[in-house]
Amino acid sequence: MTAEQTLVVVGAGHVAAATAKALRRRGFAGPVVVLGEEPVGPYQRPMLSKERLTSPGDAGLWLLDPAWCAANDVEIRTGSPVERISAATGEVLLTDGRAVRADLVVLATGGRPRQLPGLDGDRVHTLRSLADSDRLRDRLVPGRRIGVLGGGFLGTEVAAAARSRGADVVVLDRDPVLLSRVLGAGIGRALTDLHARRGVEFRLGQPIEGVTARPDGVSLTLPTGTETVDDLVVCIGIDPNIEVALASGLAVGNGVEVDAHGRTSIPTVFAAGDVAAHDHPRYGRVRVEHADVAQQQAAAIGSTLAGRPKVFADPHWFWTDQYDVNVQGLGLGGIRPGDEVVVRGDVAGLDGSVFWLRDGVVVAAAAVERGEDVSVARELVDLAVPVDAERLADESVELEELLEFEEVPV
Repeated sequence: MTAEQTLVVVGAGHVAAATAKALRRRGFAGPVVVLGEEPVGPYQRPMLSKERLTSPGDAGLWLLDPAWCAANDVEIRTGSPVERISAATGEVLLTDGRAVRADLVVLATGGRPRQLPGLDGDRVHTLRSLADSDRLRDRLVPGRRIGVLGGGFLGTEVAAAARSRGADVVVLDRDPVLLSRVLGAGIGRALTDLHARRGVEFRLGQPIEGVTARPDGVSLTLPTGTETVDDLVVCIGIDPNIEVALASGLAVGNGVEVDAHGRTSIPTVFAAGDVAAHDHPRYGRVRVEHADVAQQQAAAIGSTLAGRPKVFADPHWFWTDQYDVNVQGLGLGGIRPGDEVVVRGDVAGLDGSVFWLRDGVVVAAAAVERGEDVSVARELVDLAVPVDAERLADESVELEELLEFEEVPV
């Protein structure tokens, strides 16, 4: 890549920040322009359902320092929604008719919250932007009853934040156990019990038959009766923002399809983050909605564009904080039904780990309050070290000892 080339990032989030930093660290000398729809620059989106939802402080929120941007020729243009990318003219076209020169483009348009059809109003919330978080935080006060529709990562984090601020909370989900589909039944039950001890109510294992929003609250109809809340937070996933990709003629499936290097069907256009359906060496084509994955994809793209081709091949990692409890997962998207499950420690007591083995090799792990176990699991996955399940479950055996295998593949 030559120093004269201009790179434009469409979207001002984790991908934009990680791409800019990776480019400069690896010697890419051309201008970098970041185009974002929101009125502010890149920020830590995971904080929106954690620290920012419980306190209005900005500490640790911003991803790109203005002084660093000025020193490194990184320009952030806020309030600049994009219509499409024109590879033929080498431009990114904005919805207001302006055009930005672009030799290379990284598409990072993210996603938008799924909503229930016809449901809106002041009492209905989704959580995706800084403005969403600040608006919701003002409602999380003692004496107010908050309904959370969806018991996944976002929903349970919102429930924890609401309870920490003194609001009453009820979580509604079709699944009978929170987070069991992504973390397994054991950790799911442990976290469900944690929320119950903190005073969260549940309406689990039953469908929502109807929802009505009124000026004074929201009513949800279930097979067992009607639940009324002051505010409802809808946490039922996101849909990738593929409109710019479609208008630009990019190949799109469940997100923008990219190869192992993050390159789209147009060679000068890359994509990363929530919008990208990435061809991962371990898992095949997959779209993942975790901030660390977005950052790692962007860093790999930045390295490739700086002339050092890199494939993002690491197992996917994520974390969630529920009250004062930390949960981490590694490679959980690659679990298969026949994998052997090994439990280490006291998961029910919020101090344990779960490992998934295939043919005697660790392929995934999840841990409650045991981040160090996930660190070792990462090495076990990377090295494909054969592991004895009994030793893995035995707390008297240090996990690091399982790495000492005389026939580690080269």
